[in-house]
Amino acid sequence: QVQLEESGGGLVQAGGSLRLSCAASGGTFSTYAMGWFRQAPGKEREFVAVVSRGGSFTSYADSVKGRFTISRDSAKNTVYLQMNSLKPEDTAVYYCAADPSYNTVRGGRGMNYWGKGTLVTVSR
Repeated sequence: QVQLEESGGGLVQAGGSLRLSCAASGGTFSTYAMGWFRQAPGKEREFVAVVSRGGSFTSYADSVKGRFTISRDSAKNTVYLQMNSLKPEDTAVYYCAADPSYNTVRGGRGMNYWGKGTLVTVSR
């Protein structure tokens, strides 16, 4: 059983940056693809980014491509989401997810493990 805990959310002005972290425990980190998702008020949860088990492959939603970077540190069992040039429309609760399958995470459905989320608010 994998436990995921997000941190790093907060309030930032438009154009600013934040780095989210997701610490994993209870499982073998290297056997899971890791992803970030977000859910804005009144909207469905959406895919943001995914990184493969070894860290070599990544994929992003078009809305964040070029602004967000996902990475993982196997020594710390942690996945990061570096968010730059933030926009008000990036305001959402951001969730970390894990699954053995990269394609499952990329598809946004059926992940085995989720964190509880961290709130990011981008002001104008």
